[in-house]
Amino acid sequence: MSLDSYRNSKILKQKELSKLTSDKAKEFIKLSELNKKINSSSDAIKRTKNISTINTKLREIERYNKDIATTNKKIAEIESKIVRKEKEIFDYQTKIDKEQTSLDKKRKNESEKIIKEQKRSLDNINSTLKHHDNLHLNTINEINNLKNIPEKITVLFLASNPIDQMQLRLDEEARAISEMIKKAKHRDSVKLESCWALQPMDLLQALNDYKPTIVHFSGHGSNQDEIVFQSHNGTAKLVSKEALVQTMMASSENIRLVFFNTCYSRNQAEDVSQFVDATIGMNTSIGDEAARIFSSQFYSSIGFGYSVKKSFEQAKALLMMEGINEENTPQLFVKEGLNSDEIILVQP
Repeated sequence: MSLDSYRNSKILKQKELSKLTSDKAKEFIKLSELNKKINSSSDAIKRTKNISTINTKLREIERYNKDIATTNKKIAEIESKIVRKEKEIFDYQTKIDKEQTSLDKKRKNESEKIIKEQKRSLDNINSTLKHHDNLHLNTINEINNLKNIPEKITVLFLASNPIDQMQLRLDEEARAISEMIKKAKHRDSVKLESCWALQPMDLLQALNDYKPTIVHFSGHGSNQDEIVFQSHNGTAKLVSKEALVQTMMASSENIRLVFFNTCYSRNQAEDVSQFVDATIGMNTSIGDEAARIFSSQFYSSIGFGYSVKKSFEQAKALLMMEGINEENTPQLFVKEGLNSDEIILVQP
């Protein structure tokens, strides 16, 4: 199975676990109701001396006790299923981790192979220069052309779509960004990395692994200045603005831009702009389509070597041309002393 298949299977098991947990809660409610009925019948026995009434209430208590036994048995069965489901989820996570490790190793090997090929090419050039003086001027021109290639940057796409929240089309946003980068003039200078089902423990790991120039958060936000991550069981995990600011401050050595493509993220963006060149946040909720169109056009413009300010304005312009009345939702913040017109992430 592929990594995506393992992830989809894990999500399915998490949904099944959530249903079992809900079923268990319902059975406990039944127990509570049965105990109330027993107490009610017992109180009725105490209040009467009528033998017929007493016998009736005793039979009711006996029936309720049988129902309690049946309910307890059902709860035990559900708990057994929960244990099995949790093990299945753990097993899928183990497979996901193993597959991810394999993919990371493959990427590393490919990177090392490219480096070796580049070194071999450079050695060939030096050898040619020694034996063919007439190629010297051409080689100098080739070197000058290489200097004009833009510096490579990494965009880290962080996605969180908890199973207990309204499901967002984050995969479509990631695909749109990837396609627009591929169409950009300097596409080879922009590398897109992604981290899905983001948990708090994943954030620093991803920042340390990829050392991104741009950090892009995609998912839900709350009007309490929180971003919605995922817990280990796939449900929502709220992360405060203060925690995000501390994380960005501790990891800002390579980061130049942080893009919060989440609802109500204006305050996070404003505070984080103290530590990175520029940030983008949303001053209210933003729709799926608006988030996708705005972000994909922004990265397209960045890939053409435009400034952060121009890229931001072009992304807003596309929202307006598409007839999406959310062009005033995104907000751009810049570190004190910097000019957004002069912040160019891909140097042409």
